[in-house]
Amino acid sequence: MQNTAHIIGAGISGLSAAVRLANAGFKVAVHEATHQAGGRCRSYFDGATNLTIDNGNHLMLSGNGHAQAYARSIGSEAGLVGPERAQFPFVDLATGQRWQLDLGDGRLPTWVFDESRRVPDTGLTDYLKLAPLIWASEETLVGKSIPCEGILYQRLVQPLLLAALNVDPPEGSAGLAGAIVRETLLAGGQACRPLIARDGLSAVLIEPAVKFLTERGHSVQLGHELRSFETKDGKVIALNFGGEDVIKVADGDAIVMAVPPRAAASLLPGLKTPTEFRAIVNAHFRFEPPPGAAPILGVIGGVVEWLFAFPNRLSVTISNGDRLVDMPREELAQAIWNDVCKAGGVSGELPPWQIVRERRATFAATPAQNALRPGPVTALKNLFLAGDWTATGLPATIEGSVRSGDRAADLVLAAQRS
Repeated sequence: MQNTAHIIGAGISGLSAAVRLANAGFKVAVHEATHQAGGRCRSYFDGATNLTIDNGNHLMLSGNGHAQAYARSIGSEAGLVGPERAQFPFVDLATGQRWQLDLGDGRLPTWVFDESRRVPDTGLTDYLKLAPLIWASEETLVGKSIPCEGILYQRLVQPLLLAALNVDPPEGSAGLAGAIVRETLLAGGQACRPLIARDGLSAVLIEPAVKFLTERGHSVQLGHELRSFETKDGKVIALNFGGEDVIKVADGDAIVMAVPPRAAASLLPGLKTPTEFRAIVNAHFRFEPPPGAAPILGVIGGVVEWLFAFPNRLSVTISNGDRLVDMPREELAQAIWNDVCKAGGVSGELPPWQIVRERRATFAATPAQNALRPGPVTALKNLFLAGDWTATGLPATIEGSVRSGDRAADLVLAAQRS
């Protein structure tokens, strides 16, 4: 008899677990509380701009092996597009200076030896000062590990770590920062080519997974919120979705809970989870990018941090955005558009726009909050956890999400064999 894997949550973590278990021979049932799959990684039609936009501009890199394998498994890898080389243009709005970081296409960080390819006005010794991050523990602060000042910090390290950790870098976990540095700057350009979901996050990472599952006879139920577990002898024996909607869990079945931390803690009393979160602010403008516009532009010295160029749209990401969540929307949109005009070399009145403020976008990647991230194994033998907020060794990223789903699926398979 075929065993069933119940996946609670249809975000990236849950879907990656679902696809992996479906491929391994499980019957899969995905249960999503909301009416749209994707969690914090989704697209929707926006009436203000008359465009399909993403709730956040999620950047992936060519070295994100689990995320790429996931896209490959659902047939959507071609939707992740980017330049042929790992090149990142930057502009400093305060000085008007522009430069390009060129990490090349090799497996080693040889770019640091070439003055024309590294950050302007930096020397090799500046990069060597980042070495303590490589072996730093997750309990250590970034600010205690490396100097958080100087040109290299301002022009590269601060933007990179701010985007990855979603906290002011000095207060972030040096161990998590080190994981990012090892998998990006140290891994050479081959691992750092930027990849963007060309047609939107849902079209590339969510809808193909749902289609993959349903076409193979698995179920994906939206608006199906788990209310509680029934347990016996250290195992989940039933899933209660409210009223008479109760699903029995047979021997050999398994559950992967891939829900946000607050929901996980309410379903599993006593579960330790992060308690502090940071906002990310995204802005979308209906505006045709100028010819030759870089797909992604790093912006120093303004409100804007990263400017993305899509067909018919310019989009912006601002991390650690708690300071902006209560700012009047029109005022914020105008301030961002002013930066976009300077950075992107465009002009004109404020075009149709939308501001998306994700107040609890990620857990705060500090040592204290990182210590609250649970592993995938629970006290219940057939229940496993997934999510970018679990202990993945990475900050809250798409790659971390997929890894957590893959890991939970592998634990289900290992439990079945034992």
